[in-house]
Amino acid sequence: MEANPYDRNCPSRRLLDRIGDRWTVLVVGILSEGPTRFGEIARQIDGISRKLEADGIVSRRAYPEVPPRVEYSLTDAGRSLKEPLKALESWAREHFELLDSVEV
Repeated sequence: MEANPYDRNCPSRRLLDRIGDRWTVLVVGILSEGPTRFGEIARQIDGISRKLEADGIVSRRAYPEVPPRVEYSLTDAGRSLKEPLKALESWAREHFELLDSVEV
């Protein structure tokens, strides 16, 4: 089967939907620096929800300590997204003013 993201039943379409998710670009950007606890992620990404690991992009590791400690990191698939999503982030930083000129 050849991937066709324009077909709603194709797995590549579902993968693109996940990458285009509200938090994916931001989470990959934060975790590109290394494993991070949720509190630090929440300080850097205003309004983020606790559901971070989905579709194999982010992994969660709980340590058996008191108090409990949990770290999030990128999987191999998540690390492979760093470069393309960094380009998207750079584009957004350069063109954010476009939204001011568009009526919604």
